[in-house]
Amino acid sequence: MIVRERKDDFIMIEQHNHAQISGDIMSNWQDSLYIGESLRKSVDYAIYMHDYGWKEFDKQPFWNDQTQTPYTFSDFPTYPKIVLYKHGINEVEKEDPYAALLCSEHYTRFLLNHTSVEAQTFIREEKTRQKAIWDHIKNIDNRLFNFHYGLLQLGDNLSLYLCLNEPCTIKENEHPFFSKGIPLASALIGFQQPTLDIKWKDQDTIQIHEFPFKHPFLVTIKQKTVSKEAIHQKGLIEAYEYTPFEEVSIKIQS
Repeated sequence: MIVRERKDDFIMIEQHNHAQISGDIMSNWQDSLYIGESLRKSVDYAIYMHDYGWKEFDKQPFWNDQTQTPYTFSDFPTYPKIVLYKHGINEVEKEDPYAALLCSEHYTRFLLNHTSVEAQTFIREEKTRQKAIWDHIKNIDNRLFNFHYGLLQLGDNLSLYLCLNEPCTIKENEHPFFSKGIPLASALIGFQQPTLDIKWKDQDTIQIHEFPFKHPFLVTIKQKTVSKEAIHQKGLIEAYEYTPFEEVSIKIQS
């Protein structure tokens, strides 16, 4: 779950919905900046599905009794997080092994520095999965894979930028993740800088310098505004379930 706290409520965005925004963004990538066009369908699928493991978890969000806020993707306990990571990759692999390879790489990087037995076991198992997929794919080298993985990372970060910041946030008040801009993988082509310069132009528009997309476009954030009073009265799960979804459209332009 992605959560923004306000005075009287929480803005809550399910991880799978955030991933759909990632996919909508990256599906607009310029053809001239794309490498490995024959794999584009698989890469797009990986981006759209990279947080699929969270889908059922987020329907009934968890309460963090230490912070007195809903758990977010960043502070959710590691052991159940590993369970949903593995489930998500398994589901993606049923449809597209190359997409699963990209998702597996994404999740293992999150846990590389985690010393628990469970985390290290997950990494070993995913490395075994990755090797098996690599052994069966053809005409793909590390440069091509790193380019495609760079697209997944960028799509993830661009969507997080939209979801973690209040609309029209000034640069100094943006989420700490983006204090130095959005990092660009070195494998991505066509950029002069190592980070993507991005900012809110107004309430419903963001601007990107070195615009890498075909044309300006709209994305839609599906979210809930869950009141703290409702949580106090009903508990988080019931308050969340009875709060309707809202759709917020954001334009992305140069």
